[in-house]
Amino acid sequence: MKIVFIGAGSMSEAILKGILDKEVCSPHNLWVTNHHSKARLESLQNQYGVQTTYDVQALLQSADMVILAVKPKNAEEVLQQLSPYLGRQTFIVSVMAGIALETISTNLKSDYAVARVMPNTSASVGKSATAITFNSFVSQDQQQLAQTIFTAIGQTFIVEENQLDAITALSGSGPAYFYYIVEAMEKTAEQMGIEKSMARQLVIQTMAGAVHMLQDTGKEATELRENVTSPGGTTEAGLHILQKHKVAQSFTDCILAAEKQSKKLAAAFCPSVK
Repeated sequence: MKIVFIGAGSMSEAILKGILDKEVCSPHNLWVTNHHSKARLESLQNQYGVQTTYDVQALLQSADMVILAVKPKNAEEVLQQLSPYLGRQTFIVSVMAGIALETISTNLKSDYAVARVMPNTSASVGKSATAITFNSFVSQDQQQLAQTIFTAIGQTFIVEENQLDAITALSGSGPAYFYYIVEAMEKTAEQMGIEKSMARQLVIQTMAGAVHMLQDTGKEATELRENVTSPGGTTEAGLHILQKHKVAQSFTDCILAAEKQSKKLAAAFCPSVK
């Protein structure tokens, strides 16, 4: 099985690392190229033992899967450059945000099997929440291959394409929302006199513990919150302030704004796709 990466950024590296760690494919069958940074290709080759080249014909010859991990603004140029060299059996997988399946097929000028994938930055530690959608030409074997590849960097979820904007807002951007909360908690801890490194450890462990409670107990977040909240206690006092400042509504507005922006960006790349 030959897997080709177009683009050699952090997401490509995270996927590469996951594939190799889970022994999905040997380094000899992983090929990488980028636009211009030969030093970056040499770094990946030295670290992971993958193949690199700027020869497009050699790159795509007998490729089973091509993972497009370039900037969305470069999508049209890259797709048209690749099109003459793709084999009919090649499975195209895009991690380009906002580029619709229809746009990819149109620029490739043929009916290839195409998937769109939305990982998040936690892929770099094997903890991504990754949404995948397929066009009608993707076979069952190709669907399974995509799930195998992206399960190597976290959990995968098969969705309809019209759900991707919402999922981009929720899990694609989601890590930043949690980091924002951690920043606020760390800053407050320091204001209360807790040493910076200890504050960080306390906040991270508290968040990690809460995640495990959600995963391991099977209980809803509402029930777990209520279990912590004693009448007249400290947690109730803190939650009262969050409710007073309508923090829950702010998170709703935050996620909806991100979804709106995702739709706006998608429309800019492909105005005809609703």
